[in-house]
Amino acid sequence: MAKKIRWLTLGLAAVLAAGTVVSGGFASGPAKAVIRVAEFPADCPLSHRLPDDPIVLPGLPGASHSHDFFGNRATNAHSDYQKLAGATGNCDPAIDISSYWVPTLYRNNQVVVPTGTTFYYLGEGVNNPAAIRPTPVGLKIVAGNAKATGDADSIARWSCLHAGHVAPSKNFVNCPSGTQLETYLDFPQCWNGTTLDSPDHKSHMSYPVAGNCPSSHPVPVPKLRMVLRFPVSGDPSVLRLSSGDGRTMHGDFFNVWPAAEMERRVRDCINPVIKCGHDGRPQ
Repeated sequence: MAKKIRWLTLGLAAVLAAGTVVSGGFASGPAKAVIRVAEFPADCPLSHRLPDDPIVLPGLPGASHSHDFFGNRATNAHSDYQKLAGATGNCDPAIDISSYWVPTLYRNNQVVVPTGTTFYYLGEGVNNPAAIRPTPVGLKIVAGNAKATGDADSIARWSCLHAGHVAPSKNFVNCPSGTQLETYLDFPQCWNGTTLDSPDHKSHMSYPVAGNCPSSHPVPVPKLRMVLRFPVSGDPSVLRLSSGDGRTMHGDFFNVWPAAEMERRVRDCINPVIKCGHDGRPQ
């Protein structure tokens, strides 16, 4: 009987054949591993930085803690779908003009600019990838808790790139010299099917339970995974986010993918469980 195994490796969902033994992230044993991946990525470097949040504090410039914005170049406190759709972005692929933002990271009170920012659209998280529907145009999603005060309040994950022996944590970790601090957030992927936002900016979305979307949020969309890498290592006590310590890491997403392109990528990559590149073509 086939066993479905969720890899911890970023951006991967692996299905291994029966009899395969997995050890240290690699498959061994008499059966050869068959890895099936459903994803397409978007790489979006830093676009600009503002104390704005068009989802949580719309129309109130300067009312938020500092955010680093990626993708759409026009994002500010007054952004709505029409304004973003008429602007340009800096993502690869260029067709993605969505807006993504996170709290600004500081080291010794100096801004740290991420060296890598990738947004993975994944077919994992639900038992039936074929049931995943395109992310609706204009959907707003928030992940994480900007007011977290403990691990139980947080969904953040911090680790060290190329230093797998350092245990991940919900707060900042001490990365060896020569490595980079890394964080990722998984966004909720079950939509209520009716509203593109909600008063608390979270209730219209939900996380799957045991691989299934709850009846209140019956529409699965691709799981958005936000991965950021920062050129810092060493003492984590000198690090802070504009929102607080590492546990307050959170992310916002405003979907401005063209509807037809999102539909194509879900149909060609996510539903059939195929790994696609930035162009949305099978690799």
